[in-house]
Amino acid sequence: MKKLVSILIPCYNEQASLPTLYTELSKVINGLSDYDFEIFFVNDGSKDNTLDLIKAFHEADKRISYVDLSRNFGKENAMLAGFDHVKGDCMIIMDADLQDPPSLIPQMLQAWEAGYDDVFARRIDRGSESLLRKLFSLAFYKILDHSTRFEILQNVGDFRLLDRRCIDALKQLRENERYTKGMFCWIGYKKKELVFNRQDRVAGKSNWNFWSLFNLAIEGITSFTTAPLRMATIMGFVIALLSFSLMLFYGIKTIIYGDPVQGFTTLIVVVLFLGGVQLISIGILGEYIGRIFNETKHRPTYLEREYKAGDGL
Repeated sequence: MKKLVSILIPCYNEQASLPTLYTELSKVINGLSDYDFEIFFVNDGSKDNTLDLIKAFHEADKRISYVDLSRNFGKENAMLAGFDHVKGDCMIIMDADLQDPPSLIPQMLQAWEAGYDDVFARRIDRGSESLLRKLFSLAFYKILDHSTRFEILQNVGDFRLLDRRCIDALKQLRENERYTKGMFCWIGYKKKELVFNRQDRVAGKSNWNFWSLFNLAIEGITSFTTAPLRMATIMGFVIALLSFSLMLFYGIKTIIYGDPVQGFTTLIVVVLFLGGVQLISIGILGEYIGRIFNETKHRPTYLEREYKAGDGL
């Protein structure tokens, strides 16, 4: 019996790129006759004709499965919906905009057959991203990598192949505030790296702006490390030590030389600085408390409106 390979594609307003994606993907998998394929689309509350296109693919191709979520839950949660439904012996995750080239799939399958559980694709070129975005991305990965107890892969997105044991492991991680790129590293298993040049989008506009990426970075840091809390604690100790030292210095100076402490400007600067540090510390603490608040509600990570499996699966 042939092994079943599931290809998971989360979609949000991707009507412009889906026809080209389906054409290019079909060319690749039609040439891999040693495997059966399931192409699994997750419609993450799209507001355009993405769902209609997916349904048309489903009617024309028995390999197409899909789940339609009740609203936009975000890519991270949409991927979990895919993890819960795919039936393959392995799963390949890729974006709908063809920035992840389907031509890399045969190499991924070769590495999987060689015994690797997680075959990830590392970008050697980030395409047409702005210089500022590239710098922020690299800085984020360095901060996260140095503050966690396990390696965080840099310049690695969601484009990868996962063995069934990895899929089952990820299905157990049900938190609502998700950073899946970190989860891929956290679960471990035997990994293999492939490199590729990331392409530009074939059509449409990216749904990721600076603030959505910034929020994702906050999710990643607060999901996998308590380093910001530790930094706030260390900062508090350092400021307390400096304050105590200055108190002794000015106290001795006043006693010996009779020189009273002066300087309204200096006092205001010190007060504002300490107030800023306190607000930052409270903000860091608030981020973690907010995560606790959201997780204790135990709401479902996503809700689905419709699920259709391919006729041949």
